[in-house]
Amino acid sequence: MEELSLHILDIVQNSISAMAKIVSIAVMEDDRNDRLTVVVEDNGRGMSAETVKRVLDPFYTTRTTRKVGLGLPLLGAVAEACGGSVVINSELGKGTSVRASFALSHIDRPPLGSMVDTMVTLIVCNPDIDFFYEHSTPRGKFEFDTRLVRREVPDIPLGEPDVLQWIRSYISEGLNEISGGA
Repeated sequence: MEELSLHILDIVQNSISAMAKIVSIAVMEDDRNDRLTVVVEDNGRGMSAETVKRVLDPFYTTRTTRKVGLGLPLLGAVAEACGGSVVINSELGKGTSVRASFALSHIDRPPLGSMVDTMVTLIVCNPDIDFFYEHSTPRGKFEFDTRLVRREVPDIPLGEPDVLQWIRSYISEGLNEISGGA
């Protein structure tokens, strides 16, 4: 995967497969400590300690449709190649947390990619799941929570074109403010 946003999409798909109803995504850009950290947490069914130990092995998967699971192992390899790591914490019945860190300035670190497109895709494809997205940079912090949107427009699905366009614009403007873009 060429962009970290695609890795995030893959991790969130794991959360959805684990029956999560709330998924939190945090992206932290820390220039001072030269760190880019991505955290995805869910309230899905979680994993046993044995599964957590094996989940970064590309030849281990809980899926029955194929014999390999490359998403987390690829993320782990990229993180390690870029001066970082992947840490997974999980508890059966409570959920899972995946924390990936990278040297922010590492020449081989993939670009973050479009978090706007990632969030819109997740919302459209998973209408019954709530997403909380937090992104921080040295210029500030941006937060987006589908639960707040649902409270404001309780009778309108988030996938409705006007609502979706508002979500896209809101996230785009918020990220633009904290990135210093035009």
